[in-house]
Amino acid sequence: MIELRDVSKTVVSGTEPLTILHPLTLTIPRGQFTAIVGPSGSGKSTLLGLIAGLDSPSSGSVLIDGVDITRLDEDALAKLRGEKIGFVFQFFHLIPSLTAYENVAVPMEIAGASDARARAEALLEEVGLTGRAHHYPSQLSGGEQQRVALARALANDPPLVLADEPTGNLDSTNGRHIMELLRNIHDTRRTTVVLVTHDAELAARADARLVLRDGRVVERS
Repeated sequence: MIELRDVSKTVVSGTEPLTILHPLTLTIPRGQFTAIVGPSGSGKSTLLGLIAGLDSPSSGSVLIDGVDITRLDEDALAKLRGEKIGFVFQFFHLIPSLTAYENVAVPMEIAGASDARARAEALLEEVGLTGRAHHYPSQLSGGEQQRVALARALANDPPLVLADEPTGNLDSTNGRHIMELLRNIHDTRRTTVVLVTHDAELAARADARLVLRDGRVVERS
């Protein structure tokens, strides 16, 4: 599902080059739940952004479903993301002027889905928010907002879900709930899930674990 070939990321810090991610070769099979862990600044979110095509590598290739996304133009990349990737962010990134239902329905409406309403309602039910569908983000708790964000990530039934510290802005109870939902999505849909987290307890629930430190992989399990 995901293949990285000698992928690295270097930026300029002041006048000096700073390598955030050293050359990495990695394969994540279809249907696997993988956790990427490591301390702050280890390169976790950079790696996830490269997999999502939200950032470009300094060297190497990133393949999603056999397609080298580093060779795609912005339109083709946006199309691939819309069809194949659902993204869950730490800070939810919901549209504040839209209700929970509308936030979930928007990606389907953009894609031209004829059954957007029914699917949005079903996704909100899946994450336990049927009674909150017509509330705005400001009327929802952090845990509820993240569940809306998770439902939105599933809007177009992507084969790949990328989650960047999805529990990092939540208390432990809501964090566990989000993790349970991610596991359930993986188990029932056979979705490939890549989770970035600093929480070792959450990472232990994944099928595979990748530990980064200073931009290098120091452990795989």
